[in-house]
Amino acid sequence: TAQAVTIDLNCEKNNRAHNTIDISASRLIVRRGQSFLVRLELRGPFRPTTDVLELTVETGPKPSERLGTRSVFRLSASLGNDSSWMAEVHRDSNLPAGSVTLGITSPANAPVGEYRLSLSVKTSTTAVTGRSLCKLILLFNPWCQEDWVYLPKQEERQEYVMTEHGLVFIGGSRSISSMAWDFGQFEPDIVDICLKMLDMNPKCLRNPPEDFSARCNPIYVSRVVSAMVNTNDDKGVVAGRWSEPYAGGERPTSWHGSVDILRRWYQSNCNPVKYGQCWVFASVMCTVLRCLGIPCRVITNFGSAHDTDKNLTIDKYYSDYGICPESNDSVWNFHVWVEAWMKRPDLSRDSLYDGWQVVDATPQETSNGVFCCGPAPVKAILEGHTDLKYDVDFVFAEVNADQVEWKVFPDGSKTRINTDTSSVGQNISTKAIGIDRRQDITANYKYAEGTEMERIVYNQAVRRGTKPRYSDDTVDNHLQNRLDVSPSIVLLNKPVYGQDIDLKLTLKNDDRVTRTLLIRVNAQAVRINGTISSQIQSQLIEQMILPNQGMLTRFSIALFQLKQCFAIKLLWLRQHLYQYKKCSEDHTAAIPFMLKSLFNILGFCKN
Repeated sequence: TAQAVTIDLNCEKNNRAHNTIDISASRLIVRRGQSFLVRLELRGPFRPTTDVLELTVETGPKPSERLGTRSVFRLSASLGNDSSWMAEVHRDSNLPAGSVTLGITSPANAPVGEYRLSLSVKTSTTAVTGRSLCKLILLFNPWCQEDWVYLPKQEERQEYVMTEHGLVFIGGSRSISSMAWDFGQFEPDIVDICLKMLDMNPKCLRNPPEDFSARCNPIYVSRVVSAMVNTNDDKGVVAGRWSEPYAGGERPTSWHGSVDILRRWYQSNCNPVKYGQCWVFASVMCTVLRCLGIPCRVITNFGSAHDTDKNLTIDKYYSDYGICPESNDSVWNFHVWVEAWMKRPDLSRDSLYDGWQVVDATPQETSNGVFCCGPAPVKAILEGHTDLKYDVDFVFAEVNADQVEWKVFPDGSKTRINTDTSSVGQNISTKAIGIDRRQDITANYKYAEGTEMERIVYNQAVRRGTKPRYSDDTVDNHLQNRLDVSPSIVLLNKPVYGQDIDLKLTLKNDDRVTRTLLIRVNAQAVRINGTISSQIQSQLIEQMILPNQGMLTRFSIALFQLKQCFAIKLLWLRQHLYQYKKCSEDHTAAIPFMLKSLFNILGFCKN
């Protein structure tokens, strides 16, 4: 009687062939769509022509063949549908009698996760007897062409799946710096933590069989991970905080790797780890996706817009004393998300939107009622296809929204004074393949600023969007066209913590008449997400400028006054210009207007 006695999983050999040897050499961890070998030691001879080996794999609670979470299969034949697992005898002349080596292959669209493998044996003289053999973990497979996450180039698979260390770019568009980050996706316990994260997501808690079935789809899995990295809707991993106090946790800048964060979450019964900001959310997500087998890279967008009302504009309102809280729109000094590589047959049959997809774990806005973002095809963002899922309109605004500045008068009325079409979305960056250098990928997201194509795409994005932008007839042309005083501002020295910021203001009178200017200088502390932290100082300067002449003023901003800020924005308001001499006898004409923001001091400040 042939009956299974023991099983040799060949873990080291299989894991090496499946590029999981860095996770473990003693646990069977394989990738879908690719064969792995197991050897069965049987009591009695095995006759392939008459004996029947029937294998069963199951994952999740209440496994079902209908849901794809259970598969029953025999040698070279499946008992289910085309998505069933398969097995065949692997010829090996060196095997002793009573041993058989099986090559087992999962479908390329099988759900990822932990499986239970069992065996039943039936011979001509015995009934079917069953036995549980082992557990194994199945991951996505970027090496398999039938898998939706297939990545053709080996050097890209090495960088975006296998590499455990990388760079995250931070700072400002004029002062880009980098920090080293340890992703650690192949630490032995990280795969279990990642699977626990999937198990803790609200969709799984509500309907486990359906959730386990949906784990065949990288689109679904990436949305789940995006939601579970933050804590806004669930027992997620990282709690966000964008300013002091950081009591009860770690400062976001103290983290330099994902492993400690994930372990703390797991060991604390899935309580949130405090605290993170965008680069922490993105880096932890990159770890999880790479561990599960989805190619992933960390992306930084400098001058990143947060469009709260989906009109693809960032509206800023100014009074005489700086920025007014009239709008929740903001521009972040920088923002970090990830790109995950996968096919998008849900959007197009012709592979139009396959490839890199933006997935963002930082909780900014909800997507279908959940704080997650993406996957949004980068190709759709480039072309302004803002009516596609998931969240293409939101990411398009992050990289290509127009900034519209409004003057707010004491009576509450407003007028549009300036539109900036090019400042949002600068130097979009990721780590280059194989080297510790920055790669600029801005061209992947938008056409060059100032080109006709960029405006064509922007206008198409507005038309496809859900809300109209402002109307051009709201512009006060009298204010917009006044260019008779030319301003410039220069940073005299590089900002150093503990020292004042020294600046030089130059104003040139391009008109033929003498002008007397009243200049309101306001300095405000702005957090990394664009929100006002505090008013730093306000100063009123009066200066007369002769025709075709200029003026120079030096002043300082005292850094000791700053509290809880990552970035400082210096706002210049040219509030009241009185023209005392106008060619002849008109000495009373008063022309109030406002000078837009001239300069951003970008970079980190310690608290």
